[in-house]
Amino acid sequence: MKALAELIEFLARHEQRLATAESCTCGLMASLLADVPGCGKVFDSGLVTYSEQAKRQLLGVRQQTIERFGLTSEEVAREMALGALNGGTATLVVANTGVADDSAEDPQGTQCFAYALVRDGRRAVLSETLRFAGDRVAIREQAARHGLLSLRQRYGELIERLDASGG
Repeated sequence: MKALAELIEFLARHEQRLATAESCTCGLMASLLADVPGCGKVFDSGLVTYSEQAKRQLLGVRQQTIERFGLTSEEVAREMALGALNGGTATLVVANTGVADDSAEDPQGTQCFAYALVRDGRRAVLSETLRFAGDRVAIREQAARHGLLSLRQRYGELIERLDASGG
């Protein structure tokens, strides 16, 4: 809980409004944030888009991306993160998609994350794929914590990307 409280203070200090765009974690990131008093000062929205249709309609994930890379890919996570910047007041997004069970496409525990930031009308996004061990519940819990607890570092990397590109 302390690490999440520190995250909320960090986001407040940097005047960021956070949104989550969750598939495999299915709202766990938003729920973890809601457990921390004061989260309302930085938390904008939590979007759970589990199905392909929801990802397309609510977050603007392109069908072409899904067909080319798969529903649980880093590329889809990137489009989820960018799409979540289109609604509400969020300036920073963490998105997650992946598999908690074995699948034909990816091994169990494969989780894709994307982090997106908007500043002065310009956007930056970065992503990563990790693998977590355990059963379905353990994988989802690890993924949710990782997504949130990586935000401080990813925020700095996103700022660097915007600065390097002339922003």
